[in-house]
Amino acid sequence: MNIFLFILIVLSMFIFMEVVTWFTHKYIMHGFLWYLHKDHHQPSGTVFQKNDAFFLIFAIPSWLCIMLGLQAKNYPVAAIGFGIALYGLGYFIVHEVIIHQRFKWFTRSNNTYVRTIRWAHKMHHKHLEKEDGESFGMLWVAKKYWQKIRADKKRNKQRQELATSAY
Repeated sequence: MNIFLFILIVLSMFIFMEVVTWFTHKYIMHGFLWYLHKDHHQPSGTVFQKNDAFFLIFAIPSWLCIMLGLQAKNYPVAAIGFGIALYGLGYFIVHEVIIHQRFKWFTRSNNTYVRTIRWAHKMHHKHLEKEDGESFGMLWVAKKYWQKIRADKKRNKQRQELATSAY
């Protein structure tokens, strides 16, 4: 298999997984599997949550595609599995490390994208029940959250300029 086609499939699957994540989050996690996702919105203070089971729900198809695809030399199937796994890594970094800070690696980032995804997720978590949610994706963030963060940054910059010019 051509390496460029393999990479194209991996990257395409990575992008497609954002759509899958949005759909799964909105209609399955906030639907019939709410009993697994509920403790993510209403944390109990434990290290692990029932919500962490979704890791396996996404990891198993990835692992099977990689394993079976490589065993059968069906490289497009393996590429699909690698795309899912790559998205899983991105999800872990964004959701667990950057947003919820389960690992204290990026706690003081002032990056616009980081602040935007954190704000969008905060707006998602303001809803403690499964209804009336918003911002169900992970890596793609709606325009209104970008506008809010940019306006905040502009306002903060103006305040700093006023404060320094007053001296």
